[in-house]
Amino acid sequence: MLKRDEFIAFINRLKAVSPTITDEQRKGLLRQATQEHEISVAEAVEILKESGLIVGESKNYFEVLNIPIEELQNRSEDVITAHVDASHQRLYTASLRAGGLPRSDGRTQEHWRTLLNQARDTLIDPQKRREHLAMLQRDEQEALLEIDASPTFKPSDANDIDVPAGMMYIPAGEFQMGSNDEEANEDEQPVHTVFLDAFFMDKHPVTNSEFKKFIDANPGWQKPGLLFENHIPTNYHDGGYLSHWENQFYQAGKEEHPVVGISWYAAMAYAQWIGKRLPTEAEWEKAARGGLQGKNYPWGDFIDSNTQSDTDTFDDTIPAGYSGVNGYGLYDLSGNVWEWCLDAYDADFYAHSQHRNPFSDENRIGWIVDYFTRVKSSRVLRGGPWGVDAQGARVSQRFSSSPIGTLPTFGFRCVMDIISN
Repeated sequence: MLKRDEFIAFINRLKAVSPTITDEQRKGLLRQATQEHEISVAEAVEILKESGLIVGESKNYFEVLNIPIEELQNRSEDVITAHVDASHQRLYTASLRAGGLPRSDGRTQEHWRTLLNQARDTLIDPQKRREHLAMLQRDEQEALLEIDASPTFKPSDANDIDVPAGMMYIPAGEFQMGSNDEEANEDEQPVHTVFLDAFFMDKHPVTNSEFKKFIDANPGWQKPGLLFENHIPTNYHDGGYLSHWENQFYQAGKEEHPVVGISWYAAMAYAQWIGKRLPTEAEWEKAARGGLQGKNYPWGDFIDSNTQSDTDTFDDTIPAGYSGVNGYGLYDLSGNVWEWCLDAYDADFYAHSQHRNPFSDENRIGWIVDYFTRVKSSRVLRGGPWGVDAQGARVSQRFSSSPIGTLPTFGFRCVMDIISN
Protein backbone atom coordinates (compact mmCIF):
# COMPACT_ATOMS: atom_id res chain seq x y z
CA MET A 1 0.00 0.00 0.00
CA LEU A 2 1.28 3.45 -0.92
CA LYS A 3 2.20 5.70 2.01
CA ARG A 4 -0.48 8.19 0.91
CA ASP A 5 -3.09 5.42 0.99
CA GLU A 6 -1.82 4.32 4.39
CA PHE A 7 -2.44 7.82 5.73
CA ILE A 8 -5.94 7.95 4.21
CA ALA A 9 -6.75 4.55 5.72
CA PHE A 10 -5.55 5.77 9.11
CA ILE A 11 -7.71 8.90 8.84
CA ASN A 12 -10.75 6.80 7.93
CA ARG A 13 -10.21 4.54 10.95
CA LEU A 14 -9.87 7.61 13.17
CA LYS A 15 -13.08 9.10 11.80
CA ALA A 16 -14.95 5.86 12.47
CA VAL A 17 -14.02 6.18 16.14
CA SER A 18 -14.69 9.93 16.44
CA PRO A 19 -15.68 12.46 13.75
CA THR A 20 -14.30 15.34 15.84
CA ILE A 21 -10.65 16.11 16.58
CA THR A 22 -8.96 18.95 18.45
CA ASP A 23 -6.76 21.52 16.72
CA GLU A 24 -3.72 19.98 18.43
CA GLN A 25 -4.71 16.56 17.05
CA ARG A 26 -5.02 18.08 13.58
CA LYS A 27 -1.49 19.50 13.83
CA GLY A 28 -0.27 16.10 15.03
CA LEU A 29 -1.88 14.40 12.04
CA LEU A 30 -0.22 16.82 9.63
CA ARG A 31 3.11 16.21 11.33
CA GLN A 32 2.56 12.45 11.11
CA ALA A 33 1.72 12.75 7.41
CA THR A 34 4.98 14.51 6.60
CA GLN A 35 7.27 12.53 8.88
CA GLU A 36 5.86 8.98 8.74
CA HIS A 37 3.98 8.87 5.45
CA GLU A 38 6.31 11.15 3.50
CA ILE A 39 3.63 13.28 1.87
CA SER A 40 3.63 17.06 1.58
CA VAL A 41 1.87 19.34 4.03
CA ALA A 42 -0.37 20.71 1.28
CA GLU A 43 -1.44 17.19 0.27
CA ALA A 44 -2.06 16.23 3.90
CA VAL A 45 -4.19 19.34 4.43
CA GLU A 46 -6.30 18.42 1.39
CA ILE A 47 -6.74 14.83 2.62
CA LEU A 48 -7.95 16.07 6.01
CA LYS A 49 -10.39 18.47 4.33
CA GLU A 50 -11.80 15.70 2.14
CA SER A 51 -12.10 13.33 5.12
CA GLY A 52 -14.82 15.40 6.74
CA LEU A 53 -13.14 15.37 10.13
CA ILE A 54 -14.41 18.21 12.31
CA VAL A 55 -11.73 20.24 14.08
CA GLY A 56 -12.92 21.15 17.59
CA GLU A 57 -14.26 24.67 17.92
CA SER A 58 -12.33 26.09 14.97
CA LYS A 59 -15.27 26.03 12.54
CA ASN A 60 -15.15 27.19 8.95
CA TYR A 61 -18.52 28.84 8.49
CA PHE A 62 -18.03 29.00 4.72
CA GLU A 63 -17.81 25.20 4.67
CA VAL A 64 -20.76 24.89 7.08
CA LEU A 65 -22.99 26.76 4.60
CA ASN A 66 -21.28 25.13 1.62
CA ILE A 67 -20.23 28.48 0.17
CA PRO A 68 -16.80 28.76 -1.49
CA ILE A 69 -15.02 31.88 -0.22
CA GLU A 70 -14.45 32.95 -3.81
CA GLU A 71 -18.19 33.32 -4.37
CA LEU A 72 -18.34 36.21 -1.89
CA GLN A 73 -15.34 38.09 -3.24
CA ASN A 74 -15.93 41.59 -4.61
CA ARG A 75 -19.68 41.35 -4.04
CA SER A 76 -21.93 43.97 -2.46
CA GLU A 77 -23.20 43.38 1.06
CA ASP A 78 -26.74 42.94 -0.27
CA VAL A 79 -25.64 40.18 -2.64
CA ILE A 80 -23.58 38.48 0.09
CA THR A 81 -26.48 38.57 2.54
CA ALA A 82 -28.90 37.12 -0.02
CA HIS A 83 -26.46 34.32 -0.92
CA VAL A 84 -25.78 33.43 2.72
CA ASP A 85 -29.47 33.52 3.65
CA ALA A 86 -30.38 31.26 0.72
CA SER A 87 -27.75 28.64 1.66
CA HIS A 88 -28.74 28.81 5.31
CA GLN A 89 -32.45 28.39 4.52
CA ARG A 90 -31.83 25.39 2.27
CA LEU A 91 -29.68 23.54 4.82
CA TYR A 92 -31.86 24.51 7.79
CA THR A 93 -35.01 23.25 6.05
CA ALA A 94 -33.28 19.98 5.15
CA SER A 95 -32.30 19.51 8.79
CA LEU A 96 -35.90 20.07 9.96
CA ARG A 97 -37.12 17.48 7.48
CA ALA A 98 -34.56 15.00 8.79
CA GLY A 99 -36.30 15.01 12.14
CA GLY A 100 -34.31 13.04 14.70
CA LEU A 101 -32.13 11.17 12.23
CA PRO A 102 -28.45 11.28 13.32
CA ARG A 103 -25.96 13.01 11.06
CA SER A 104 -22.89 11.28 9.61
CA ASP A 105 -20.61 13.85 11.27
CA GLY A 106 -21.78 12.83 14.74
CA ARG A 107 -23.82 15.98 15.44
CA THR A 108 -27.47 15.96 16.35
CA GLN A 109 -29.82 17.81 14.00
CA GLU A 110 -30.44 20.38 16.73
CA HIS A 111 -26.70 20.98 17.14
CA TRP A 112 -26.36 21.29 13.37
CA ARG A 113 -29.12 23.91 13.15
CA THR A 114 -27.43 25.92 15.92
CA LEU A 115 -24.20 25.83 13.93
CA LEU A 116 -26.05 26.92 10.77
CA ASN A 117 -27.43 29.94 12.63
CA GLN A 118 -23.96 30.84 13.92
CA ALA A 119 -22.54 30.60 10.40
CA ARG A 120 -25.28 32.80 8.93
CA ASP A 121 -24.93 35.46 11.65
CA THR A 122 -21.17 35.58 11.18
CA LEU A 123 -21.06 35.74 7.39
CA ILE A 124 -23.72 38.42 6.92
CA ASP A 125 -21.95 40.76 9.36
CA PRO A 126 -19.04 42.47 7.50
CA GLN A 127 -16.80 42.86 10.56
CA LYS A 128 -17.46 39.34 11.86
CA ARG A 129 -16.89 37.93 8.39
CA ARG A 130 -13.50 39.67 8.08
CA GLU A 131 -12.43 38.45 11.52
CA HIS A 132 -13.55 34.91 10.65
CA LEU A 133 -11.54 34.96 7.42
CA ALA A 134 -8.50 36.20 9.32
CA MET A 135 -8.96 33.47 11.94
CA LEU A 136 -9.11 30.77 9.27
CA GLN A 137 -5.90 32.12 7.74
CA ARG A 138 -4.19 32.25 11.10
CA ASP A 139 -5.18 28.69 12.06
CA GLU A 140 -3.98 27.34 8.74
CA GLN A 141 -0.66 29.15 8.86
CA GLU A 142 -0.02 28.26 12.51
CA ALA A 143 -0.51 24.60 11.69
CA LEU A 144 1.95 24.86 8.84
CA LEU A 145 4.47 26.76 10.95
CA GLU A 146 4.54 24.00 13.56
CA ILE A 147 5.36 21.43 10.88
CA ASP A 148 7.62 23.47 8.64
CA ALA A 149 11.23 22.87 9.65
CA SER A 150 12.65 25.43 7.24
CA PRO A 151 15.44 27.80 8.41
CA THR A 152 13.05 30.75 8.15
CA PHE A 153 11.46 29.71 11.42
CA LYS A 154 14.34 27.83 13.07
CA PRO A 155 17.57 29.54 12.04
CA SER A 156 20.67 27.44 12.58
CA ASP A 157 22.26 30.16 14.66
CA ALA A 158 19.23 30.14 17.00
CA ASN A 159 19.48 26.48 17.99
CA ASP A 160 21.00 27.26 21.37
CA ILE A 161 18.96 30.38 22.06
CA ASP A 162 15.95 30.36 24.36
CA VAL A 163 13.33 32.56 22.72
CA PRO A 164 11.24 34.43 25.33
CA ALA A 165 7.55 33.57 25.49
CA GLY A 166 5.43 35.59 23.09
CA MET A 167 8.42 36.64 20.96
CA MET A 168 10.11 35.48 17.77
CA TYR A 169 13.78 35.28 16.82
CA ILE A 170 14.86 37.64 14.02
CA PRO A 171 18.20 36.46 12.62
CA ALA A 172 21.23 38.64 12.00
CA GLY A 173 22.03 39.66 8.45
CA GLU A 174 21.48 42.12 5.64
CA PHE A 175 18.24 43.22 4.02
CA GLN A 176 17.13 45.86 1.53
CA MET A 177 15.42 48.73 3.38
CA GLY A 178 13.07 51.19 1.68
CA SER A 179 11.20 51.07 -1.62
CA ASN A 180 11.66 52.11 -5.24
CA ASP A 181 8.05 51.27 -6.04
CA GLU A 182 6.19 53.87 -8.09
CA GLU A 183 3.92 54.51 -5.10
CA ALA A 184 6.82 55.03 -2.71
CA ASN A 185 7.16 58.39 -1.00
CA GLU A 186 10.41 60.35 -1.08
CA ASP A 187 11.18 59.51 2.55
CA GLU A 188 11.17 55.78 1.65
CA GLN A 189 14.08 56.26 -0.77
CA PRO A 190 16.69 55.34 -1.67
CA VAL A 191 16.63 51.59 -1.14
CA HIS A 192 19.76 50.78 0.83
CA THR A 193 21.44 47.71 2.30
CA VAL A 194 21.29 47.40 6.08
CA PHE A 195 22.91 44.86 8.38
CA LEU A 196 21.23 44.16 11.73
CA ASP A 197 22.33 42.07 14.66
CA ALA A 198 19.86 39.37 15.74
CA PHE A 199 17.06 40.33 18.13
CA PHE A 200 13.72 39.15 19.51
CA MET A 201 10.40 40.80 18.63
CA ASP A 202 6.91 40.46 20.09
CA LYS A 203 4.67 38.26 17.96
CA HIS A 204 1.91 40.86 18.00
CA PRO A 205 1.23 44.38 19.27
CA VAL A 206 0.80 44.92 23.01
CA THR A 207 -2.84 44.27 23.91
CA ASN A 208 -5.26 46.03 26.24
CA SER A 209 -5.00 43.26 28.82
CA GLU A 210 -1.19 43.41 28.76
CA PHE A 211 -1.16 47.20 29.11
CA LYS A 212 -3.68 47.00 31.97
CA LYS A 213 -1.16 44.97 33.99
CA PHE A 214 1.37 47.75 33.43
CA ILE A 215 -0.81 50.60 34.68
CA ASP A 216 -2.01 48.50 37.63
CA ALA A 217 1.62 48.07 38.64
CA ASN A 218 2.51 51.67 37.75
CA PRO A 219 -0.36 54.00 38.76
CA GLY A 220 1.65 56.99 37.61
CA TRP A 221 0.84 55.94 34.02
CA GLN A 222 -2.93 55.58 34.51
CA LYS A 223 -5.44 57.45 32.40
CA PRO A 224 -6.23 60.91 33.86
CA GLY A 225 -9.53 61.17 35.72
CA LEU A 226 -11.16 63.22 38.44
CA LEU A 227 -11.18 60.28 40.84
CA PHE A 228 -7.53 59.35 40.37
CA GLU A 229 -4.68 61.05 42.17
CA ASN A 230 -2.04 59.21 40.13
CA HIS A 231 -2.05 59.38 36.35
CA ILE A 232 0.18 60.01 33.33
CA PRO A 233 1.89 63.44 33.48
CA THR A 234 0.12 65.97 31.27
CA ASN A 235 3.28 66.66 29.25
CA TYR A 236 3.51 62.99 28.20
CA HIS A 237 0.29 62.93 26.14
CA ASP A 238 -1.93 65.23 24.09
CA GLY A 239 -5.26 64.51 25.81
CA GLY A 240 -6.28 61.38 23.92
CA TYR A 241 -4.39 58.87 26.08
CA LEU A 242 -6.42 55.63 26.38
CA SER A 243 -9.41 57.55 25.07
CA HIS A 244 -11.37 54.35 24.39
CA TRP A 245 -11.04 53.16 27.99
CA GLU A 246 -13.59 53.86 30.71
CA ASN A 247 -11.47 55.18 33.56
CA GLN A 248 -8.81 52.47 34.01
CA PHE A 249 -10.65 49.68 32.17
CA TYR A 250 -10.67 48.73 28.50
CA GLN A 251 -13.94 48.04 26.71
CA ALA A 252 -15.60 44.66 27.24
CA GLY A 253 -14.47 42.15 24.63
CA LYS A 254 -11.39 44.19 23.70
CA GLU A 255 -8.88 42.51 26.01
CA GLU A 256 -6.99 40.92 23.11
CA HIS A 257 -7.19 43.94 20.81
CA PRO A 258 -4.05 46.09 20.51
CA VAL A 259 -4.00 48.91 23.04
CA VAL A 260 -4.35 52.25 21.24
CA GLY A 261 -4.29 55.92 22.15
CA ILE A 262 -0.75 55.37 23.42
CA SER A 263 1.87 58.09 23.37
CA TRP A 264 5.50 57.29 22.62
CA TYR A 265 6.35 58.08 26.24
CA ALA A 266 3.81 55.55 27.53
CA ALA A 267 5.06 52.92 25.08
CA MET A 268 8.63 53.53 26.24
CA ALA A 269 7.59 53.28 29.89
CA TYR A 270 5.81 49.97 29.29
CA ALA A 271 8.81 48.56 27.41
CA GLN A 272 11.18 49.59 30.19
CA TRP A 273 8.89 48.05 32.83
CA ILE A 274 8.75 44.69 31.04
CA GLY A 275 12.48 44.57 30.32
CA LYS A 276 12.31 45.31 26.62
CA ARG A 277 12.48 48.38 24.35
CA LEU A 278 10.83 49.76 21.25
CA PRO A 279 12.27 48.58 17.91
CA THR A 280 14.44 50.79 15.78
CA GLU A 281 12.88 51.65 12.45
CA ALA A 282 15.30 49.31 10.67
CA GLU A 283 14.50 46.46 13.08
CA TRP A 284 10.80 46.97 12.50
CA GLU A 285 11.09 46.89 8.71
CA LYS A 286 13.36 43.86 8.60
CA ALA A 287 11.05 41.95 10.94
CA ALA A 288 7.97 43.06 8.99
CA ARG A 289 9.41 41.85 5.68
CA GLY A 290 9.77 38.36 7.15
CA GLY A 291 12.65 37.39 4.88
CA LEU A 292 10.98 38.67 1.69
CA GLN A 293 12.87 41.19 -0.41
CA GLY A 294 11.36 44.12 -2.29
CA LYS A 295 7.72 43.24 -1.56
CA ASN A 296 4.96 45.75 -0.86
CA TYR A 297 3.44 43.92 2.10
CA PRO A 298 4.60 41.49 4.81
CA TRP A 299 3.06 38.61 2.81
CA GLY A 300 3.95 39.66 -0.77
CA ASP A 301 3.08 42.21 -3.46
CA PHE A 302 -0.71 42.19 -3.44
CA ILE A 303 -3.60 42.34 -1.02
CA ASP A 304 -5.45 39.05 -1.45
CA SER A 305 -8.95 39.19 -0.03
CA ASN A 306 -8.81 35.42 0.47
CA THR A 307 -5.96 35.69 2.91
CA GLN A 308 -5.67 39.29 4.10
CA SER A 309 -8.41 41.65 5.18
CA ASP A 310 -8.73 44.94 3.31
CA THR A 311 -7.58 47.42 5.93
CA ASP A 312 -9.50 50.39 4.54
CA THR A 313 -12.79 48.64 5.33
CA PHE A 314 -12.00 48.40 9.05
CA ASP A 315 -13.52 50.90 11.46
CA ASP A 316 -11.62 49.70 14.52
CA THR A 317 -8.85 47.37 15.63
CA ILE A 318 -9.20 43.61 15.36
CA PRO A 319 -7.85 41.09 17.91
CA ALA A 320 -4.06 40.81 17.93
CA GLY A 321 -2.91 37.80 15.96
CA TYR A 322 -5.81 37.88 13.47
CA SER A 323 -4.25 40.02 10.73
CA GLY A 324 -1.91 37.60 9.03
CA VAL A 325 1.45 36.01 9.85
CA ASN A 326 4.68 36.64 7.97
CA GLY A 327 7.83 34.63 7.34
CA TYR A 328 9.23 35.25 10.82
CA GLY A 329 6.02 34.18 12.55
CA LEU A 330 4.94 37.77 13.38
CA TYR A 331 1.36 39.02 13.23
CA ASP A 332 -0.44 42.31 12.56
CA LEU A 333 2.44 44.11 10.86
CA SER A 334 -0.01 45.77 8.51
CA GLY A 335 -3.66 46.55 8.93
CA ASN A 336 -4.19 46.88 12.67
CA VAL A 337 -2.28 49.77 14.31
CA TRP A 338 0.58 52.19 13.73
CA GLU A 339 3.50 51.00 15.87
CA TRP A 340 5.88 53.37 17.63
CA CYS A 341 9.59 53.01 16.90
CA LEU A 342 12.60 54.25 18.84
CA ASP A 343 13.98 56.55 16.13
CA ALA A 344 13.61 60.26 15.64
CA TYR A 345 11.87 60.91 12.32
CA ASP A 346 14.20 62.21 9.58
CA ALA A 347 12.78 62.40 6.06
CA ASP A 348 16.31 62.25 4.59
CA PHE A 349 17.71 59.58 6.90
CA TYR A 350 17.87 56.87 4.23
CA ALA A 351 20.29 58.95 2.18
CA HIS A 352 22.94 58.97 4.93
CA SER A 353 22.08 56.16 7.37
CA GLN A 354 24.85 53.88 8.57
CA HIS A 355 25.11 50.35 7.18
CA ARG A 356 25.15 48.43 10.46
CA ASN A 357 22.35 48.80 13.01
CA PRO A 358 21.21 52.25 11.78
CA PHE A 359 19.45 54.52 14.24
CA SER A 360 18.17 58.05 13.73
CA ASP A 361 18.80 60.36 16.66
CA GLU A 362 21.52 62.65 17.96
CA ASN A 363 21.81 60.37 21.00
CA ARG A 364 22.63 56.69 21.26
CA ILE A 365 19.96 54.01 21.78
CA GLY A 366 21.02 53.44 25.38
CA TRP A 367 20.59 57.12 26.23
CA ILE A 368 17.13 57.25 24.62
CA VAL A 369 16.01 54.19 26.60
CA ASP A 370 17.36 55.53 29.91
CA TYR A 371 16.28 59.15 29.49
CA PHE A 372 13.24 58.89 27.23
CA THR A 373 11.28 61.46 29.22
CA ARG A 374 13.75 64.13 28.02
CA VAL A 375 13.00 63.44 24.35
CA LYS A 376 11.06 66.14 22.49
CA SER A 377 11.58 65.43 18.78
CA SER A 378 9.10 63.60 16.54
CA ARG A 379 9.26 59.81 16.49
CA VAL A 380 8.68 57.23 13.76
CA LEU A 381 5.62 54.97 13.46
CA ARG A 382 5.35 51.99 11.11
CA GLY A 383 2.73 49.46 10.01
CA GLY A 384 -0.33 50.97 8.29
CA PRO A 385 -3.34 50.73 10.64
CA TRP A 386 -7.02 49.99 10.23
CA GLY A 387 -8.71 52.41 7.89
CA VAL A 388 -5.74 53.06 5.56
CA ASP A 389 -5.77 52.23 1.87
CA ALA A 390 -3.46 49.75 0.16
CA GLN A 391 -0.71 52.36 -0.28
CA GLY A 392 -0.73 53.22 3.41
CA ALA A 393 -0.48 49.55 4.36
CA ARG A 394 2.80 48.99 2.51
CA VAL A 395 5.66 47.65 4.60
CA SER A 396 7.99 50.55 3.70
CA GLN A 397 5.45 53.27 4.55
CA ARG A 398 6.79 55.74 7.15
CA PHE A 399 4.79 57.95 9.47
CA SER A 400 5.73 60.33 12.27
CA SER A 401 4.22 62.11 15.25
CA SER A 402 5.17 64.14 18.26
CA PRO A 403 5.96 61.75 21.13
CA ILE A 404 2.85 63.04 22.92
CA GLY A 405 0.60 61.85 20.06
CA THR A 406 -2.23 59.50 21.07
CA LEU A 407 -4.34 58.87 17.96
CA PRO A 408 -6.76 55.90 18.18
CA THR A 409 -4.55 54.13 15.63
CA PHE A 410 -1.33 54.44 17.68
CA GLY A 411 -0.09 51.25 19.35
CA PHE A 412 3.23 49.46 19.70
CA ARG A 413 5.14 46.22 20.13
CA CYS A 414 8.51 45.59 21.77
CA VAL A 415 11.86 44.01 20.97
CA MET A 416 14.60 42.58 23.13
CA ASP A 417 18.34 42.54 22.52
CA ILE A 418 20.13 39.21 22.50
CA ILE A 419 22.91 39.32 25.06
CA SER A 420 25.97 37.27 24.15
CA ASN A 421 27.57 35.25 26.92
